[in-house]
Amino acid sequence: MTSDIQAFDLHAPDAPPIALVCDSPHSGTVYPADFGHAVDMSLLRRGEDTDVDALWSAAPSVGATLIAARFPRTYIDANRMLEDLDPELLAEPWPTPLAPGEKTRLGYGLVWRNIAGGRPIYDRPLTVAEVRNRIDTYYRPYHAALSRAIESSVDRFGGVYHLNLHSMPNDAYERLRIASAKPLADFVLGDRDGTTCEPAFVDLVDRELQGRGYTVARNDPYKGVQLIANIGRPMLNRHSLQIEIRRPLYMDEATRERHAGFDAVQQDLTEVLESLAEYVEQRTAR
Repeated sequence: MTSDIQAFDLHAPDAPPIALVCDSPHSGTVYPADFGHAVDMSLLRRGEDTDVDALWSAAPSVGATLIAARFPRTYIDANRMLEDLDPELLAEPWPTPLAPGEKTRLGYGLVWRNIAGGRPIYDRPLTVAEVRNRIDTYYRPYHAALSRAIESSVDRFGGVYHLNLHSMPNDAYERLRIASAKPLADFVLGDRDGTTCEPAFVDLVDRELQGRGYTVARNDPYKGVQLIANIGRPMLNRHSLQIEIRRPLYMDEATRERHAGFDAVQQDLTEVLESLAEYVEQRTAR
């Protein structure tokens, strides 16, 4: 089966390239014709990191590469590993071993089974062939593009700084079934408890955001998944940081439309990118 949409958008640097690669795996809003969902589109759209790629769209202007998925996260999640697949979703056994995580057991794995508080997305199980088509047509091309960008940076500069960009719902703690006495921060920086990125870079992102009036948390409630663990090897000068932004800062969560605050947030993130670019250039100068 062939794709009815392009898997991703690749925005190459508009300025002299630097060792900064940004990816937005969940901002896709083009729904493939073979999705076959049994719930309303308004529910499915709750899985989108709508407009995250637009918020960070200045990345190429500072010399960074920006890759953004066009397909939706609920169709196949580019931020999951291939083994993180829910066997309950399938009409037949998967031919290779699976390793579903806790979120996958709740229905939010490589291919989502549920949406909106446990409501099933499908009225039937999916075949192995259907899931393989999603992997081969959308997931693998996205990851191939990201890998090329990462390795190209390492080859050229001797290292890479990777930003894995997301947005989070205002009720993130509730959705994750986490009891928290504190409100959700405006931004959450995830480095898997300090293992995927050098501390100085995380500190810089933190300072730049707080300096513009935002609240920032680290690894609470999002630490980052295996994708940044695979890319982020600080001892090899490969750094990967997940950044989550609280959706009400820039959009109406019910309608997915940008609100009046979007432009200000976008401008703030453009300035953050400029500071990060200066840091990256200094750290990877040859």
